[in-house]
Amino acid sequence: MFPKNCWYVACTPDEFEKKPLSRRICNELMVFYRDGEGKVAAVQDFCPHRGAALSLGYVEDGKLVCGYHGLKMGRDGKAHSMPKQRVGGFPCVKSYPVEERYGFVWAWPGDPDKANIDDIPHLEWAVSDEWAYGGGLYHINSDYRLMIDNLMDLTHETYVHTSSIGQKEIDEAPVRTRRVDGEIQTTRFMDNVMAPPFWQLNLRSKGLPDDKPVDRWQICRFTPPSHVLIDVGVALEGHGGIDAPADKRVNSIVVDFITPETETSHWYFWGMARNFSPDDSALTDTIREGQGAIFAEDQGVLESQQRNLIEFPEKKLLMLDIDSGGVQARRVIDRLMEEEANDHRSDSK
Repeated sequence: MFPKNCWYVACTPDEFEKKPLSRRICNELMVFYRDGEGKVAAVQDFCPHRGAALSLGYVEDGKLVCGYHGLKMGRDGKAHSMPKQRVGGFPCVKSYPVEERYGFVWAWPGDPDKANIDDIPHLEWAVSDEWAYGGGLYHINSDYRLMIDNLMDLTHETYVHTSSIGQKEIDEAPVRTRRVDGEIQTTRFMDNVMAPPFWQLNLRSKGLPDDKPVDRWQICRFTPPSHVLIDVGVALEGHGGIDAPADKRVNSIVVDFITPETETSHWYFWGMARNFSPDDSALTDTIREGQGAIFAEDQGVLESQQRNLIEFPEKKLLMLDIDSGGVQARRVIDRLMEEEANDHRSDSK
């Protein structure tokens, strides 16, 4: 269902600023907190004494204190102390590799010996002063792969997002799918069209006319295990489209980190990074609000899909040319899971 020997976005630092955070990642129940050095730690959300959730406790002197009987747990999963008790023989709980980077906490739910922080993808927009980012988090009750399908085929915008980013030309423009440097890309270009409302807003924010024809593009990039970054934008018609001068276009990166929770639910970290007006916090808030409403529309569709797939397990989904990006992304995921299964079989011999 999902590979585990991978880095997933697990949470954002503000989520455990005041108290430990419990979150299930790839069916692994984790609790996140900061240790005595201020570094992020993650251990199994299970107290070895009586099975209470460690996330119901608090942090003291860099140790996670169980809120049931006061057992103190270290970031290595070992019990350190407990009032009037000896804990040296207590079993360890699992600890997980974690890394705080780019404003997110990344977790590795699989074999800790295989975790390499250099495998976390570089995100230039997250470290450059020329870019601004705003986003949020949705919990969605669907297979995470349905979200990948959704993002790798933006044809649905014409029908699901009619009042914001949808337009009929999306349906009419051809889609190209290919593998480029380890990622799956789907591209769509729409020339000489009118910008939909969301992009009219972005044009105005940059001082460009919103009532003139534009050339629009969408380049969806899937990288394993479940990240989709989408280059999107519009340029005043006739100035080169995606290659237009900066003063003739507005463009952004739609950020989608999709983290499996269970077989039928996932965490969806969404946002938009833009390289214009990076210091305009009001614009960031406006874009975040608009984008959040757009993705809420996706949530309703995906959750209805999941209910139907459970209701009608015998039915097969059709695969059209517009689905090729999602199909190829799933093949990459399947390959990763097969490799993990083979490694597990080899380790068991």
